[in-house]
Amino acid sequence: MSANPVSRFGFQPFDAEQASRLDALVADLDSSALLWLSGYTAGLAAERGRLEARGGLAPAVSQILAAAPAVPAARAEPAAGVTVLYASQTGNGRRIAERLGRSLEAAGLRATVVSSADYAPKQLAKEQFVYLVASTHGDGDPPDDARALYDFLTGRRAPKLESLGYAVLALGDSSYPQFCHVGRVLDERLAELGARRLFARIDSDVDFEAKAAAFIEQGVATARTEIGAEAPRLALVTPLRPQAPAPASREQPLEVELLANQRITARDADRDVRHIELAIPAERFEYEPGDAIGILLENPTRSVERVLELTSLEPGAPVTIEGTTHSLREWLTSRREIAKLARPLIERLAEKSASEELNRWLKPEHSTELRRAFKELQVADLLKRFPTTWEPEAFVRALHPLAPRLYSAASSRREVGEEAHLTVAVIDYRHDGERRVGPASWALANATPGTRFKAYIEPNARFRVPADGTRDAIMIGPGTGVAPFRGFLQQRRADGARGRNWLIFGGRHRERDFLYQTEWLEALKRRQLHRLDVAFSRDQDHKVYVQDRIREQGAELFRWLEGGASLYVCGDAERMAPDVHAALIEVISTHGGRSAEEAGEYLNELAQGKRYARDVY
Repeated sequence: MSANPVSRFGFQPFDAEQASRLDALVADLDSSALLWLSGYTAGLAAERGRLEARGGLAPAVSQILAAAPAVPAARAEPAAGVTVLYASQTGNGRRIAERLGRSLEAAGLRATVVSSADYAPKQLAKEQFVYLVASTHGDGDPPDDARALYDFLTGRRAPKLESLGYAVLALGDSSYPQFCHVGRVLDERLAELGARRLFARIDSDVDFEAKAAAFIEQGVATARTEIGAEAPRLALVTPLRPQAPAPASREQPLEVELLANQRITARDADRDVRHIELAIPAERFEYEPGDAIGILLENPTRSVERVLELTSLEPGAPVTIEGTTHSLREWLTSRREIAKLARPLIERLAEKSASEELNRWLKPEHSTELRRAFKELQVADLLKRFPTTWEPEAFVRALHPLAPRLYSAASSRREVGEEAHLTVAVIDYRHDGERRVGPASWALANATPGTRFKAYIEPNARFRVPADGTRDAIMIGPGTGVAPFRGFLQQRRADGARGRNWLIFGGRHRERDFLYQTEWLEALKRRQLHRLDVAFSRDQDHKVYVQDRIREQGAELFRWLEGGASLYVCGDAERMAPDVHAALIEVISTHGGRSAEEAGEYLNELAQGKRYARDVY
């Protein structure tokens, strides 16, 4: 080693004393340790405010690294690693899994975070440690990205897993009777197959942050014990060259500006649907067709005032939850759901009012009544119907956190540039003589150009245009479920894709709610859309839905699938998606000469090959 190693970099940022101290520090380090040190000091340099606390060494070394070529830091890998599998419908499971992966890495453990959609289920037999973050979609269904894993593990072909250690975080919504059903089933099934439960499953409601944090903490501690990791060391090394800023996320949203707000249903239509155009930042908002745009919102003032009136609580009363203090009004305005009911609210009301009706709702055999209440009622409706006295803190704790609203991107940046388009059905109705609105849709519908919102991207990697532009695409999207397919068509057009495009759209009335009719007809004329089948349920004596069109065109649809077409479904998860799935099973069975079970396997194979994708909500 030369007397002054820093001279190799062509400049001298140190005085003599600093250079001497640096030489002394690195003199006995081998190449592996020097590489580790480079990543460590780069991380320090990136953390503003810490540099001064490190004295002269960190700023000096960061200057060296700024000029040095980027070299990935080496680190000792543990003998075994942890696979973090996630099954996520709206992105919460993915975010938790990524946090867990980062925490494991920070503790010196090797972690692989992977979506269940990209994971070969048979690989489980080769794993040693798996953490599974499993969401339940709707009333007991696995997320679409987890269907193959779920069916494999619950089926006859699942192998024995005696060498596997595992733990499960189950995410769910207690407004559904089968709360955390998927996580429960997978947890129990893994144990049946001989896997060793590392610690007890944690079931979490939509207010999941505290339990997710507990799962991460216990997961890291258990993995360190099981694998025998050494003391924590830096494992995720900050790159030496600056990276592009992270995309807009729920934790770091960006401001977007309203450009256009156009009603696209007739004035006498049953629903008010808006086409919304947003100006987005040039950077950090790189969405793709299939992704969702999350809108952060506040509850309307009139809704907040009505809840305060019904509870007779003081708006300025301070309320502290998990160490955070805000006025009651602020909790209700920007931090708690009042447009959606929470099961804890019903449970507390049932207890306080001794209502037979509420207690009946909470019984499993009356789950239909409870589901109807969740669908039709807001918090003010319940407070009005079952009046009682509340303490401010108890009331806030009975409500779920205010969640962003997600809308499928109805555009492609390849065509619209620095914009994002949304298709928004406005929630606005009357209940018991009072007006009820949806916070986000109401705010968007009443906004004027220039209004700014906080927004972010919720990636949906499983719902993408075919990577192969020669592949045909069949898109089934009734109502606002058609939104992503507008983006799909724009993307395919911009890419010059040669595959055919077939849209099956459904609404109530052709003359009132044929969303984007002019655009679809123009695309047909230009041969950018090759087939368009529509189903308007109330334009004739008998109702006709998209699943009826699927059956009618079954022979042709099956020919497209056999020819390699990708199949997409978007829209209502409660009724449309199951009905469409059943119609597809029937088509494949009828025109493919298969049994219903074989037809189901056919669709599963398409899903595993990323040729059958659903975005249902």
